[in-house]
Amino acid sequence: MNEQIAEPLRLSPSELRTLFLFEKLDDDELTWLSQHGYCQTCSAGETVHTEGEPATCFFVLLSGTLSLHRRVENTEVETSRTNQRGVYTGATQSFVKGMAELPYWGSARAVTDCDLWVIDAAEFGEKFREWFPMAVHLLEGLSQGYRSSQVLIGQRERLLSLGRLSAGLTHELNNPATAAVRATASLRELVSKMRRKLGHLATSDVDPKALVALTELQESAVEKMAKAEKLSPVEVGEAEDVLTEWLEDHGLDDAWDLAPPLVAAGVNTEWLDEVAETVPATLLADGLHWVTYALETEQLMVEIEDSTDRISALVGAARQYSQMDRAPHQDIDVRDGLKSTLIMLSHKIKERGNITVVKDFDDSLPPIPAHPAELNQVWTNLIDNAIYAMPDGGTLTVRTAREDGWVLVEICDTGVGIPAEMQQKIFEPFFTTKPVGQGTGLGLDISYRVITQRHGGDLRVKSRPGDTRFQVRLPLTEPPSFG
Repeated sequence: MNEQIAEPLRLSPSELRTLFLFEKLDDDELTWLSQHGYCQTCSAGETVHTEGEPATCFFVLLSGTLSLHRRVENTEVETSRTNQRGVYTGATQSFVKGMAELPYWGSARAVTDCDLWVIDAAEFGEKFREWFPMAVHLLEGLSQGYRSSQVLIGQRERLLSLGRLSAGLTHELNNPATAAVRATASLRELVSKMRRKLGHLATSDVDPKALVALTELQESAVEKMAKAEKLSPVEVGEAEDVLTEWLEDHGLDDAWDLAPPLVAAGVNTEWLDEVAETVPATLLADGLHWVTYALETEQLMVEIEDSTDRISALVGAARQYSQMDRAPHQDIDVRDGLKSTLIMLSHKIKERGNITVVKDFDDSLPPIPAHPAELNQVWTNLIDNAIYAMPDGGTLTVRTAREDGWVLVEICDTGVGIPAEMQQKIFEPFFTTKPVGQGTGLGLDISYRVITQRHGGDLRVKSRPGDTRFQVRLPLTEPPSFG
């Protein structure tokens, strides 16, 4: 004989009407709910629904105490606890089109034995849309409008951030590029002068030994320049005055023009005395001009080399920052991302004019698994905020350290600080302490989600006037549920 399946316990329409959620429904609507919903008992400690699983049911508490939880940084955090009859949980979004397939947004657990009224989410959502079309339209519009605005504002924020970084990078690239172009033009002119001077010497009745001596002096001067000590502005001025006087005493009319490159090369009057003794008096002026042209040429080549190295370093920093040609998830050295971000934001730091940057990096940090491009977005947001917090200047400190099983990154500033009542809100979407038009309130929200949800880490702030620290903790090994 087949066993009969027990009919689930149902609430009558009059019993459903005692719940504040349904008290305004008419008899037909209550009858439908009575026929399609059923009662369920959960023992203390039993899970009612689990975050992330398909949201199949809508639950209403009839008796007992229920606790709601959200998963934060791989840890469950209790968001509320209630014994109020009629409160609801579960598939609360099922009546909104396009959201019925979403998973449970949190978990619910019975603290004590609980009686619940349960209904299938899909059936309930469909009937809700039939009964309350206007309310559903309003709620759908509100939900979709919120999501659309969040996406658009997020895209706009990223574009603005990219535009600011691009403008700064262009400015930084323009300086060495302009210097290289200017040095190249000067070098072309000097090489032309050297050719003419060499031609003049070659056509003169010059002892070949004197030409060899001049060539040796030129090589000696270039070698001397490479080893020259850097002088202070006052020392440079005094040295130029001494060389100008020597050159004028030896009949050179443009002594004031020759003295600066000679001083930059480390030339002194003792060396010039040796030149005067080596080179015939008739060749002294031409010889010194030729040597000076060679020194200026060498200096210009050094300037071009420095400029191109600077351009190469900036391009390398941009590539590191954007993570071009790299896997989205890999083992990285967090210091590389921090250094490239500081370079990308150097124009902002220079605009303040009086911000001191301190890099306190732990050289013993091991590589960690991460999404480097996303972390660079976090570093950009935190460093940019630190710069903004110091309108009158101060100290920006970027620190890394190892802390138990974590890599700790601190972005510190000596600005005005964040009031205690705001410190709990700064990671909320759209909350900003900046004036209207200067912030979207998405930077720290995005940063928080990148660190906690994408990397299984932690982001918190400690602040008082003169000492604000945003602390990022990243795991040394990849959590199993991340990546």
